Amino acid sequence: MAYTYEYARPMVCVDIIVYKIENTFPTHILLIERKNDPHKNCWALPGGFIEMEEDLVVSAYRELEEETNISGIQLEQLKTYGKPGRDPRGRTISVVFYGEASHKTEFKAGDDAADAQWVSLSELPDLAFDHKLIVDDFLKQINS
Repeated sequence: MAYTYEYARPMVCVDIIVYKIENTFPTHILLIERKNDPHKNCWALPGGFIEMEEDLVVSAYRELEEETNISGIQLEQLKTYGKPGRDPRGRTISVVFYGEASHKTEFKAGDDAADAQWVSLSELPDLAFDHKLIVDDFLKQINS
């Protein structure tokens, strides 16, 4: 059944922080290089838009596997981000998940990711969207 509404509705997406731990502290996160605009060729967290019939965490697992070929890690919900203007395509709300990868976790860029790399948390590049804020919030939570 199709519905129409008088009021605009936001788009909903998921973003995923995959991290590695050394000596009990997170040291690296997995970033993807965006293949498409907006922010083409910029580094970002893996993620994307939810499908209409998907649960949020299912969307997170799907996007993670599509963009990095990673599956089988446990994801937990971190926080929801929805500040207007965070995405130039329109009003977007992102539910962020995180999960720890083992040092043997293999990955490969796919779908709309041109590349994927482990990046040291002490040497983060400029990140697309509000992903730097998301990483900072993640570090505050995991280190508290």
